[in-house]
Amino acid sequence: MDMHVHDRRRFLALAAAAASAPLLTACGAGFGGDDKKNDGSAAADVTGSFDWKREKGRTVKALLNKHPYTDALIADLKTFTEKTGIKVEYDVFPEDNYFDKLTVDLSSGRASYDVFMLGAYMVWQYGPPGWLEDLGPWMRNSSATGDEWDQADFFPNLLQADQWSLKAGAPLGQGGQYALPWGWETNVVAYNTEVFNKLGLKPAESFDELRELAGVIKRKAPGAGFDGMYGIAVRGSRSWATIHPGFMTMYARNGLHDFTVTGGKLKPAMNTPEAIAFTQDWAGMVKQGGPPSWTSYTWYQCSSDLGAKKAGMLFDADTAAYFQAVQGASPASGKIAFHPGPKGPDGSLATNMWIWSLGMNARSKKKSAAWLFLQWATGKEHLRKGAITYNHIDPVRKSISQDGAYKDKMKHLEGFIDTFETVVDQTKIQFTPQEQFFDATTSWAAALQEIYGGKNAKSVLNGLASDLASKVS
Repeated sequence: MDMHVHDRRRFLALAAAAASAPLLTACGAGFGGDDKKNDGSAAADVTGSFDWKREKGRTVKALLNKHPYTDALIADLKTFTEKTGIKVEYDVFPEDNYFDKLTVDLSSGRASYDVFMLGAYMVWQYGPPGWLEDLGPWMRNSSATGDEWDQADFFPNLLQADQWSLKAGAPLGQGGQYALPWGWETNVVAYNTEVFNKLGLKPAESFDELRELAGVIKRKAPGAGFDGMYGIAVRGSRSWATIHPGFMTMYARNGLHDFTVTGGKLKPAMNTPEAIAFTQDWAGMVKQGGPPSWTSYTWYQCSSDLGAKKAGMLFDADTAAYFQAVQGASPASGKIAFHPGPKGPDGSLATNMWIWSLGMNARSKKKSAAWLFLQWATGKEHLRKGAITYNHIDPVRKSISQDGAYKDKMKHLEGFIDTFETVVDQTKIQFTPQEQFFDATTSWAAALQEIYGGKNAKSVLNGLASDLASKVS
């Protein structure tokens, strides 16, 4: 699950420090670019037949975030070492300071770590200064990459999410491949089947229905034996992470955009009449059926409330519900079902996503060994074991999502497989790639709080758009 919570002031300070760091030369075209060019990549140094043992005796250093996916990786590292003769040393940090650690390390140019976890949004921050290795040349070199890695097996929208030209506003899926998808999550509605059955409710198929449903649960659930239950858990803290799950998913399903791009110039679009109306309705839904202390809510409170039977629904990452739904995990385990969530007015199920990706330090001195590690960690063998034996769910590979053992493991979670298969092809990053992403979305969350607090939505969003226009131009 995305446990990412940034302290805005600390992140901006780090970003400022990063901006003053020496500018490295970013590698050129990625796997979606000119497939004949390596542009000086160290990948060109790998020749001959592919060999898992070619870097035997090396040690790769990894920086990892504390996460169930990390637990699955660490538990299987012995397999990698036996396969390659490469040792992996690693440091694990809690999410509260993981990205601070990574940002400081990358900006220092020390190359303390050869490989690391990052989100696709971080490519927009770390890519332009040249801190990330373009993995495209490695993927194209058959001497460096074994056939079994099978690039075509990745869901293409996930692979494209980590590929960018490093130009603000340019679409994803073009340019360098600056990370590889490793684990991801899609944003859907999870709900408590007990309260739905007791009150005779059905999952909402439109946003209007969702708003009404949230209010009905908050009004009626306590009287039906669900003391203290409210309608819907959604994030509300003054953080960029508030915008990207349920809010951005429903925003996109309504055909709305964060920015428009004209002539290469970004223009904030959070203040169009349609966007203002939607934002006002979202804040109204929270007031009508959301948690009482919504402005402090992160993914953790949302997930915990669903598990504790305090929330009738959750509109967030499917993993945030999964870890409450598995047997014995919470009071609500066994009573949580999954649904794609409301469609947009035109039937859209466009969904925003978060991807835990793996990247390589452009300053690494052990790139060939690091690439073997990335290849193994994102390969079928390890990811299948992670999905079936551990809790590395939401497969990034199509073959694992269709694997009988995986489906058998997940089948007891009502609606999980159907929901996953319904939205997987419509799930992508719905934001416009640009370096000011974290500042812009944190300001957007602050604006949402102000509207929730009673301020005029048009005035607040016009102010937000005006402020952001000067920052992204």
